[in-house]
Amino acid sequence: MPAKGVAMKVLGVSGSPRVGGNTDAAVHHVLGALAQQGIETEFISLGQHPVKSCAACYACVEAKRCVLDDPNFDLLYSKFVESDGIILGSPVWFGSATPLMMSLIDRVGSVARRGENKLKHKVGASIAVARRAGKNFTFAQLNYFFLISEMIVPGASYWNVVSACQKGEFDRDAEGVKILDNLAENFGWLLKKIA
Repeated sequence: MPAKGVAMKVLGVSGSPRVGGNTDAAVHHVLGALAQQGIETEFISLGQHPVKSCAACYACVEAKRCVLDDPNFDLLYSKFVESDGIILGSPVWFGSATPLMMSLIDRVGSVARRGENKLKHKVGASIAVARRAGKNFTFAQLNYFFLISEMIVPGASYWNVVSACQKGEFDRDAEGVKILDNLAENFGWLLKKIA
C-alpha cells in the first residue's frame, strides 16, 4: 500500500462477455464513486480482454510467473499487482461466476502466491449481477479469491448483488445501486485507513 499522501489506484474488472452490459455498469458505478473520493480508477472488460484458462502445468512454481503465451493475462496480472484495490464483477451463469472471470482469478491467484504474495493486504470487493438466483454464491465465490489471497474485504449494507437481466436494467434495482454506493464509501474509507 502507498504511504499517506500518495495516490491510490483501484482496478475494476468485469467478467461479462457482454460489453456494456449490467455487470460493466455495476463495476463502473463503484469506480465512479471511488473517483469522487479522489481515488484513481481503471476499468477492464474481460469481454474485450479474455484470458486463457490455467493449464495446470505448474511451471509458475519455478518461474514465479505464468509461462502461457497470453498477452491479456500479462497485462491484467501487472494491473492487479500495481493496484491498491480490486473490484471484481461477474454476471451469474448457471449459479456461478463466468468462465472468463474464473480463468482470470485462477491464474492470478496461482501466480501471485508463488514466492512473495503480491496481493497480500490489498483491498478487494466483489459484485454479482443476475436476473434472479445465484447471486449470493457468485458473490461468495469471488470473495474466496480475495480471502485466500490475504486481501482485506470491506462490507456493505447488504451483499454486493444487483438484480438485472437485459442491458440497461442495472439502475432499475434501486436497492442494489444503494448497496454499491455504500460499498464504494466503505472501500474508499478502508483504502485511506490502511494507506
